[in-house]
Amino acid sequence: MRVIGIDPGLRNMGWGVIDVTGSRVTHVANGVCKSLGTDLATRLLSLHDQLTDVVRVHAPEMAAVEQTFVNRDGAGTLKLGQARGIAMLVPARAGLPVGEYAPNAVKKTVVGVGHADKKQVDHMVRMQLPGAEIAGPDAADALAIALCHAWHGRTADRLQQALQRAGA
Repeated sequence: MRVIGIDPGLRNMGWGVIDVTGSRVTHVANGVCKSLGTDLATRLLSLHDQLTDVVRVHAPEMAAVEQTFVNRDGAGTLKLGQARGIAMLVPARAGLPVGEYAPNAVKKTVVGVGHADKKQVDHMVRMQLPGAEIAGPDAADALAIALCHAWHGRTADRLQQALQRAGA
């Protein structure tokens, strides 16, 4: 199973791709889509085009996107929501199922605590994907989102198998 994790952002949209085979997880690629342009529409189009290329090149089978948290700046939250829309639209347009995870759920899954800072997330991502050259904090967050999705997917698979055995 190949998973792309996406950390939505209007200036920088992190992405990370991992392969999952059973309990083995391997790093494929990661990077950051940087918005180009001066107006919002052009910046969103730029992110869309870059992320579309990433999905085309790396051919993931599923995607995971971090949910937006509401902050004090309502206008900023709305703009981030628009970037998040691009992060969900691109994989959905490619026919991929898209999972969504709250930031605290990602941190709890990868680090063990829901209020971990970016350095802790980066450290644990590097521990779980040894040798990976990570393109920055946004890419590390995206890889954490992909790892979270992989872990939750494995857990759901084990639960489904147990339920099937119990019903048989």
